[in-house]
Amino acid sequence: MGNKTLTVSELRTNLADSLDSIKNDEVLIVTRRGKKEKAIIDLDKLEDLLAASDPAYLKLIKEARESKDYFSHDEVFGDI
Repeated sequence: MGNKTLTVSELRTNLADSLDSIKNDEVLIVTRRGKKEKAIIDLDKLEDLLAASDPAYLKLIKEARESKDYFSHDEVFGDI
């Protein structure tokens, strides 16, 4: 995961370009008066982080990993 750092002034001046530059695993750190204040992340990454902190989701992952049931590549993707 990479980080980019911008001041509030730089962000204000280059908002569209700054937002476009954020890739899935990158975090845009916004500073004010030399102090880190905010972080902007890709929406997909935020959704992943929120899901990973959901106890019900974590329980499902644990159950799936412990399960002996599985699907082959062909069963999932067929003749794609």
